[in-house]
Amino acid sequence: MLRVSVLAIVCLLCLLGVGGCGRNERMDALYAERCFNCHGPGGKGDGPIAAALPVQPPDFRETVQTKSNGQIRRIISEGAGIMPAFDPALRPAEINDMLQMVRFLSREGRDLAWWERFDTLVVAHCSVPWEAVLGYDDPGSQSSAKR
Repeated sequence: MLRVSVLAIVCLLCLLGVGGCGRNERMDALYAERCFNCHGPGGKGDGPIAAALPVQPPDFRETVQTKSNGQIRRIISEGAGIMPAFDPALRPAEINDMLQMVRFLSREGRDLAWWERFDTLVVAHCSVPWEAVLGYDDPGSQSSAKR
């Protein structure tokens, strides 16, 4: 049984890599620019300035267990506590990228059984043509025009 599950995960990861769905350079660059200093390299709330903040930023592993995608997207857009609001500085496509980064970073270091619970989310996310839906690479809505 475990062998079948491992094989399914490996196949899914291969499909994600070939299909271009998953963590990418655009997401990494945006995370480094907007989130890294507080949330840190693995989303654990241990960024370079986290110790100087009045409250510690949340660990994304806990966030994904207590908040829905809509709640996480709203926090990114509207801010929460000491976290600033990123709407309108970020386009909806970029906010979605940050939501996915929270999900990706929350899976790092988790055991296989934990990760398998999110297969449905990953497959659902990857089946949507986000570039078309949210206007990635649309010359009329480049992020530099909003910043």
